[in-house]
Amino acid sequence: MQLDDIKKIAVIGAGNMGHQIALNAAICGFKVICTDINPETLAKAKRFVDDYLPGRVTKGRLTTEQAAFARENIRFVGKLEDAVGDADYVIEAALEVLDIKRAIFADLDRLAPCHAILASNSSSIVSSKIADATRRQDKVLNVHFFNPALVMKLVEVVQGPHVSDETAQLSLQLCRKLNKEPVHLKKEVHGFLLNRIFGAIGREANWLHEMGVASIEDIDKACMHGAGHPMGPFRLNDLTGLDLSYTLHMEAFRESGNPADLPPPSLVEHYIKGEYGEKTGKGWYDYRESTKDS
Repeated sequence: MQLDDIKKIAVIGAGNMGHQIALNAAICGFKVICTDINPETLAKAKRFVDDYLPGRVTKGRLTTEQAAFARENIRFVGKLEDAVGDADYVIEAALEVLDIKRAIFADLDRLAPCHAILASNSSSIVSSKIADATRRQDKVLNVHFFNPALVMKLVEVVQGPHVSDETAQLSLQLCRKLNKEPVHLKKEVHGFLLNRIFGAIGREANWLHEMGVASIEDIDKACMHGAGHPMGPFRLNDLTGLDLSYTLHMEAFRESGNPADLPPPSLVEHYIKGEYGEKTGKGWYDYRESTKDS
C-alpha cells in the first residue's frame, strides 16, 4: 500500500483524543469515521466538531469552504463494523488498559480489510503486547498523538520488532500528510520518547511536593521561568488528566510489581476524590473560582 491508497481512516474512541485525531484527519482531506461504544461520548464529539469548525472560520483559521469540506469528511457511528469495514488505516484511542485494547484489536482484525494498518494511540502500552491478538502483526504499531491532538505537532511512530518497515514508513508519511511532525522510534520502550522525559521530570516534581520542599505553584514556576517550559508539570497534568496518570501508574505497577511505579499519595488522594484536573474543575489547581469570575 502507498500513501495515496489511504483514503479512509477510522478512529476507535470518540473521547478527547479520538475525536480530535478524527477531526484533524478530516480537515486534512481524509474520509473519517469515528466510533465509540458510549452514545453520550459520540454525541459530545459531534457537538465539538459542530462548534469547532464555525469557530475556526470566525477566527479566520479556516474558510467557510474548508470548514464545510471537513464537516462532510467526518461521520460518527455507534457500531465498530460500520466504522472499519472499508477503512485503509485505523487508529485506536480507547482506554489505557491492555485487555481492552487486545479485545478491540482482535475485533479490528476480523472486521477491517486485510490491507488496513491498525495503529494504537496508546501513550504507554507497546504494540507488541497487542499485535498477536491479530493475524497481521506486521501491520500493528503505535502511532501516539499528543493532547490536544488538533494543536500538538508531535506524533511518535513506534516500530516494534514485529512491525514491517513498510508499515512504519507509511505511518510516518501519513503523519506528515496530517500536518504533524513525526519522530521514528526504532525500538519499543515503556513511555516511548517524550513521556519518558516528562516522566523523569514528573517524578522529581512529585518528590519535591511530597517532601514539602516547594509548593506545586513554585515547582511549576521553576520549570516555566527557569527551563522555558510553556507550563509546569502539575499544570500540564491537570490538562492531560490525573485519572490518566493514575491509570498509567497502576498499569506499570501491575506489570513490574515494583512499588516505585505506584502513583504518589497526593495523586491517589485527588483520584479518589474525583479531582482529575481541568475537566472536573479541580486537580492540582482549583479552576472553579476562575470559572465563576469569567
